[in-house]
Amino acid sequence: MGLVQHVVRAAEALVDHVAAIQWRFVALAALVHVVKLVVRTRAWRNILAAAHPDAVVRWRTVLGAYAAGVGVNALVPARGGDLLKLYLVRRGIPGSAYPTLGATLVVETLFDAVVATGLLLWALSLGVLPGLDVIPRLPDVDWLWLFEHPRAALVVAGVALVAAFAAGVWASTHIRAFRERVASGFAILSPPRRYLREVVPWQALDWGLRLVTVYLLLLAFGVPASLHNAALVQVTQSLSTVLPLTPAGIGTEQALLAYVFAGVAPAADVLSFSVGMKLTIVAVNVGAGAVALLLMLRTLRWRRLVEPAAEAPEEPGASSPPTSPR
Repeated sequence: MGLVQHVVRAAEALVDHVAAIQWRFVALAALVHVVKLVVRTRAWRNILAAAHPDAVVRWRTVLGAYAAGVGVNALVPARGGDLLKLYLVRRGIPGSAYPTLGATLVVETLFDAVVATGLLLWALSLGVLPGLDVIPRLPDVDWLWLFEHPRAALVVAGVALVAAFAAGVWASTHIRAFRERVASGFAILSPPRRYLREVVPWQALDWGLRLVTVYLLLLAFGVPASLHNAALVQVTQSLSTVLPLTPAGIGTEQALLAYVFAGVAPAADVLSFSVGMKLTIVAVNVGAGAVALLLMLRTLRWRRLVEPAAEAPEEPGASSPPTSPR
């Protein structure tokens, strides 16, 4: 109920500030965000190509899969769109396997983890983030629910342990093939210079475009715009998706922004900015995802296709179908 009230309050703040919104900056931010999505897929395509040296990895397939997954993640909690990404990419890469594809997603997040950790440490050094004595008074931080309900947390932990044990038992019977397939997903890291040459520049550009998007939206909603403030917003976005119990981390991000920008801008302006930014990003992601799904699957009902494929066991010893040469 608290989340619903928060969303309603945020929407009211946005409506009150509609007349003051500078829409040209909103449009520019949306355009930069689209470019960011495109840039991001170049890095993943290179990771996938290294993992499948004998297959043709088409960038348009990776772009469509990534856009579709991002669109679903904007609406579904717990990053359900990542399953869709894997399903669509597997369709487009002959002979690919889910363990290998899943490993490439891990590789794709390595640079993100370094940058996000650096930004978090920077924000902590400034003392702008809420401390442990303040966090309990931020009820919209959704990932704190588990800490406030220890019995539920134990159940979640128990389920996770059982799932991990079952996965371990399954892997132990297929361990050799499983290891080989997972290792293939990390192929671009050997040698490291290939990763530094083909992945890091694209992802560094991706992070730069993130900050540009936030900067433009700060301008659009009348909140003091600077690289410093854009970086603080990025920190709150990263924290809100640590454990995404709500779609796109909604609620958590707004609560953190209100705390971080207290005294910097009026609370109503910050609230209007937070919900306006969220709506802009979600709208672009959902729109891009819908277009990708229609082009790749000819339908928006992706669950009907993904769930049966995810449940179907793979044959670990099965040979890969022949692939066309590069």
